[in-house]
Amino acid sequence: MPPGAGEPGQPGPDPTPTPAPDADPVDPDPAVADPGAEEVVEGEIVEPGDAAEAEADALLAEALDADAIEAEFAEAEGDLAAAAGDPSVGSAAVAALTADLQRVHAEYANYRKRVERDRELVRERAVESALTGLLPILDDIDRAHDHDELVGGFRSVGEALQAAVQRLGLAPFGAVGEPFDPNRHEALMREESEGVTEPTVVRVLQVGYEMNGRIVRPARVSVAGTD
Repeated sequence: MPPGAGEPGQPGPDPTPTPAPDADPVDPDPAVADPGAEEVVEGEIVEPGDAAEAEADALLAEALDADAIEAEFAEAEGDLAAAAGDPSVGSAAVAALTADLQRVHAEYANYRKRVERDRELVRERAVESALTGLLPILDDIDRAHDHDELVGGFRSVGEALQAAVQRLGLAPFGAVGEPFDPNRHEALMREESEGVTEPTVVRVLQVGYEMNGRIVRPARVSVAGTD
């Protein structure tokens, strides 16, 4: 009987191969699938810091320092009061406790100065950020003024806005004839001008602004005398 043939009266083996059961999919190793992928820790959000966050962190650190200083101050006061009322404590110990109390007093005074300074800095930066958003509007007012288009009620509104931002410390700068200063001016053009022997602003294309001694935006100018 040929190999593989069934017994008489019995069916032979089914020639159609039986498909193998589906295997569970295997998740690829993330490190193998993407070698350049960074490890992500679940629940952790990392955001880039900026100047405002750094200033907020500084204020938080100052507040934590204040708690520690106040606790130390209360402890030093208590120790000094207990020592002063105890006749068995010598004058040297009382003097040492008094010196500790004076030291804590000085630390607390320095802390208050730092907090006031940081608060003022944060306030200045917040005002500066808000006023910087108004620069395009101030530029439009300047252009309208140069073309004699700032008339009527718009003139009053424009002048009131310019006066308001100047009261908050935002001051324009940039004038024809002043020496060119790369820290304050951005030279967009170079021109020839007779009698000019040193770099000098000969045309103001866009005024600059400064606030609290900081350049918010340099003045964009045309310069002569750069040869």
